[in-house]
Amino acid sequence: MDWSHYRFRSLWPLPASPARVYEVLEQAEDYPRWWPQVREVTKVDDITGTIRIRALLPYDLTFTAREARRDPVAGVLEIAMSGDLEGWARWTLGADSADPGATLARYDQVVDVRKPLLRHLAVPGRPLFRANHRLMMRAGRRGLAAYLEAV
Repeated sequence: MDWSHYRFRSLWPLPASPARVYEVLEQAEDYPRWWPQVREVTKVDDITGTIRIRALLPYDLTFTAREARRDPVAGVLEIAMSGDLEGWARWTLGADSADPGATLARYDQVVDVRKPLLRHLAVPGRPLFRANHRLMMRAGRRGLAAYLEAV
């Protein structure tokens, strides 16, 4: 087993239509406005940017995100990641069957951690790294829900 390889899936019920959620999620440079752990997004060109994140644990992860798929009809946004994280992340949006007019956003991520310190701590740190990710995702969902209600 590669202890630096991670697969994550999060489901976010959100109080807006899939089209509205898509509009917000495709503006990655605005993520720091509503997602506290996304500290900085620097646009490089129309399909590439650098992102710096930091959650509860005392380390930053910086990676380049390059658009891999942008499909508003299917409700899919996907990026390829390189740097401290290598892999991909994807948003898939659909109507929330439990709440008409709302969205169920699915976030999938498959990455290998490349940051040397985190690779060195991969075995003992894995439970903490996974918990750190869960906390980051929970804060992101709350932040996006509040942002959608405010805008």
